[in-house]
Amino acid sequence: MFQPTRSAPLPRQASAGTGFWQSGHRPTLLAAFLYFDLAFMVWTILGPLAPNISAALGLDAAEKGLMVATPTLAGALLRLLMGLLVDRVGPKTAGALGQGIVIAGLFAAWLFGVHSFAATLLLGGLLGFAGASFAVALPLASRWYPPEHQGKAMGIAGMGNSGTVLASLFAPMIARAFGWNAVLGLACIPLTAVLLAYLALAKDSPTRPPPQTLASYAEPLRERDAWWLMLFYLVTFGGFSGLSSSLSIYIVGNFGLTPVQAGYAGAACVFAGSLVRPMGGALADRIGGIRTLTMVYSVAAAALVALGTGPASLPLALGLFIVAMLALGTGNGAVFQLVPQRFGKEIGVMTGLVGCAGGIGGFLLAASLGFARQWLGSERAGFLVFAGLALAALAAATSVKRNWRRTWALANEGVRI
Repeated sequence: MFQPTRSAPLPRQASAGTGFWQSGHRPTLLAAFLYFDLAFMVWTILGPLAPNISAALGLDAAEKGLMVATPTLAGALLRLLMGLLVDRVGPKTAGALGQGIVIAGLFAAWLFGVHSFAATLLLGGLLGFAGASFAVALPLASRWYPPEHQGKAMGIAGMGNSGTVLASLFAPMIARAFGWNAVLGLACIPLTAVLLAYLALAKDSPTRPPPQTLASYAEPLRERDAWWLMLFYLVTFGGFSGLSSSLSIYIVGNFGLTPVQAGYAGAACVFAGSLVRPMGGALADRIGGIRTLTMVYSVAAAALVALGTGPASLPLALGLFIVAMLALGTGNGAVFQLVPQRFGKEIGVMTGLVGCAGGIGGFLLAASLGFARQWLGSERAGFLVFAGLALAALAAATSVKRNWRRTWALANEGVRI
């Protein structure tokens, strides 16, 4: 049976017992954050643009839901590929390749135009490479840090999901001024600038583990703990990304705001969830990842059930979205405090697997909200289904808590589980 193992030997900068800012490699941590931030911006860009695109192409509610959910699903599947690539060529090279594909895809979409629902799905598939950046940024940063600082390092790198705020704020305004297709071309400018900075600043950890055989990549899936971690992230990141993609559609459809106004409202909600991700990692370092997740799922489930009742006012709906985002964002950081403690030597492939599960969760939520609106006239059922998933994750976290604390403590002295 596979046993919990310590992370790979740490470089001098990451020696255990030093303070967080004295350990690790700060330029790489910054590069991972910037790369992830801009990748997330374009990964979710179809959400804020959805009202404009659906009006131009005549999409119904189900098609809108699928359009914004497709990048999430593509990103989930491509995270597996990027996780394998990270272990083979290193996170820095893998990230550069993925970002190059995203820039080329956006440039082609701007140059030739997007004229049909099928074309939006194709674009969404290419944007999945931006979502797959998750499987690059977190190993790139975390491999420089000792176990007691893993939560904070991965939380800071993962705070790049704040890029969704940039998409919500600026995409609708640029679309109003120049047309929504122009947004795709203009996005290539900051993406290229950040790619150059990434190439200059990022450095692979000298303790990067050697490439594994292809058969060994399936090894973690034989462990029940891997599936629990995938479930936990399916709910936390799935809820965060699914709500982020669907906010503009929900606000415009239910409260009659313009796309720009909806972008402002959505940005506030997304910012809240992004801001607390490193706090979630730090909280998990302090009180334990499982204890943090039990609080997260309780609050998230309550907020999603309240959204499922159909709040009558925009302030109430936004308040519930912010509460849900705060909880889910905290949970994102907590899950990735746990992953390297259990699967230190397989962090590359596990980041891909857990990230894949999170992307699938985002697809399920965004698509279910669209289909619920199309078939039932409102998104209520979609919120309630995902609240049920949050309660299932809460039950799972409670059931594994005692065993994890007993077995993981043997391999990770001083780290709270």
